[in-house]
Amino acid sequence: MSTDEVYGSQGPDEEADEESLLKPNSPYAASKAASDLVVRACWKTYGFPVVTTRCSNNYGPNQFPEKLIPLMITNALEGRKLPVYGDGLNERDWIFVEDHCRAIDETLHRGKEGEVYNIGFGQPISNLSVVRKILQILGKSEDLIEFVPDRPGHDRRYALKPQKISRELNWRPTVGLDEGLARTVEWYRTNSEWVNRAKSGEYRTYYERFYERRSSTLEEL
Repeated sequence: MSTDEVYGSQGPDEEADEESLLKPNSPYAASKAASDLVVRACWKTYGFPVVTTRCSNNYGPNQFPEKLIPLMITNALEGRKLPVYGDGLNERDWIFVEDHCRAIDETLHRGKEGEVYNIGFGQPISNLSVVRKILQILGKSEDLIEFVPDRPGHDRRYALKPQKISRELNWRPTVGLDEGLARTVEWYRTNSEWVNRAKSGEYRTYYERFYERRSSTLEEL
């Protein structure tokens, strides 16, 4: 499972298909591209059974609130500012998590070994537009939007051609962005206890205790 980031930033009228050059622009994207090539080499050299998927941005219930959509939703629900990088016009293609899961299942059981399949909705949209849609659903003012300095290596636009998986495996996304955002907003609205635990950093104490116990055990050994 890879990412559309391996193709690098696309121009205004460009879309990446499975044969497009890999042009990652961040260390994270470069590590994913390298993994893609290692996996491909294992298939070519040793016949290792491999199918590679490259998906666009996911969203939906249960997503950790550091990501754009859940962060915007939870901050808006709390009446806090919504930090938007740069001018907010970076474009991403958003796919509802359930549609991605169906695509994974299709490629796992019916995908051809050694092949790459792009997975996406096929309609890039600016981050600012997504944030405005969330505020509209919640009935909140756009005054909550706060533009912050852009992050390093922030690609301007990701755009995929998902026609191959539709043509060969008969997969298509079923949840449009407006419907998906409405369902996602409702989930975060009705699961405030989960959100509070996630945003409080409570989960870190579990890992700290785990590593403390492991360190103690190793010292005893």
